[in-house]
Amino acid sequence: MRSVKFTYWQDGEYFLGHLNDYPDYCTQGFSKAELVDNLKSLLGDIESGEIPYIRKVEDLVVAA
Repeated sequence: MRSVKFTYWQDGEYFLGHLNDYPDYCTQGFSKAELVDNLKSLLGDIESGEIPYIRKVEDLVVAA
């Protein structure tokens, strides 16, 4: 089992959120639990290659 960070907020009756490593891809749910399920599904689609042209975020280490 692994842990993946996500950001979420509530807007009216919806919970919206995105995976922190993939902030361009948002999803929603009527509850936080539904949002979490949708985020897991989104992660599966991203990792399987079903969604093309994924933008990724990484740290660039530069010698000072």
